[in-house]
Amino acid sequence: MANNLSGGFKAYLHRDLLIALRDRGDLSKPLMFFLLVAVMVPLAIAPEASKLSAIAPGLIWILALLATLLSIERLFSEDYADGSLEQLLISPNLLMMPILGKITAHWLVIGLPLTLLSPVIAIWFSLPISAMVPMMLSLALGTAVLSLIGAVGAALTLPRQGGVLLALLVMPLYMPVLIFGSATIQAAVDGLNWLAPLAMLAALLAVAIVLCPLAISAGLRIAKNG
Repeated sequence: MANNLSGGFKAYLHRDLLIALRDRGDLSKPLMFFLLVAVMVPLAIAPEASKLSAIAPGLIWILALLATLLSIERLFSEDYADGSLEQLLISPNLLMMPILGKITAHWLVIGLPLTLLSPVIAIWFSLPISAMVPMMLSLALGTAVLSLIGAVGAALTLPRQGGVLLALLVMPLYMPVLIFGSATIQAAVDGLNWLAPLAMLAALLAVAIVLCPLAISAGLRIAKNG
């Protein structure tokens, strides 16, 4: 039983990673958005270190949120179009594990690169070195939560694939991640204890891992029957 569960997770993780590597153009768009907007913001305002560092915690997280939202819509749409989603739904394996495999693959190609690119943005926005580790930890945890919540929206909007509808569904649920993620960075910048907001992100991730696959399963079944 355990082998079947891990097999479903690994199979869809491997499959979606291969698809992402094949479609490198689509993969790079959210990352380019993250970098280009971050580069343009200091050009649009006074490029003073104090002003940039003041807006950096919130801005980095807003960019990460939008970059994730740009990429999440296609998570199930191709499977729906080619019929593989129907095969997934009638599979005897527990649906939760393939779903977690797909979401993990999404995080590895979007959330992890955003986390690794964030120090470049932090330097650009004059964040202190002491804020680098808290920022990267918050992004690593928070982008995983964004992928899980976004996948719920992607499942519920099938087969319409409406970007605006998806944003309306997930944005209210993204707000706690945005709040605690930016609070972690801001606390580190101010020299305060940043472990408390980071712990809240970890708690959100634990809850999302349990609840989001259930909601996604229900959304995918509704899309199949609809």
